[in-house]
Amino acid sequence: MNVNVLRLDHRLRRDTRITTHVCLTARAFGASKIYLAGEKDKKLMDNVRDIVSRWGGNFEVDYTDSHMKIIRDWKDNGGKVVHLTMYGSQAHEVAPEIRETGDDILIIVGGSKVPTEVYKNADWNVSVTTQPHSEVSSLGVFQHLLMDGKEFDLEFEDPVFEVIPTAHGKNVNVHKK
Repeated sequence: MNVNVLRLDHRLRRDTRITTHVCLTARAFGASKIYLAGEKDKKLMDNVRDIVSRWGGNFEVDYTDSHMKIIRDWKDNGGKVVHLTMYGSQAHEVAPEIRETGDDILIIVGGSKVPTEVYKNADWNVSVTTQPHSEVSSLGVFQHLLMDGKEFDLEFEDPVFEVIPTAHGKNVNVHKK
């Protein structure tokens, strides 16, 4: 199963920090790519690419000026679409079903206002609680459920920095490139 993320309606002046965190969460929890829709933010994309170069892996970040083209192309290529929203099916109830399809998954996280066409084109509208909260937390919780905890075993190839888990202090291996 290949997981990609589509971040809707990025706004330069308002969303840079939260969109960066969406990108980092997507990567850390096993997504291979994120598409950013809304205002093009070359600096944010370069920052995410820099993090990938230092922390390893093959995570990609790309801009799209048509979120619906990404959704249609994804579905046309046999993938399934999951839209994270307060109004959908409960994540903990549908994540196993989604995982068991084995299909490639495009996870959509919203911005200021999600167009109705996104709800209608999603294979699943999925709620991570029925309360307002962050798209970062929704993405992290859903990806954790989708991965069934296997994100803890992910290895990011060719890192410069690699954290070694320890109960106290910081233990970081620094690899030469």
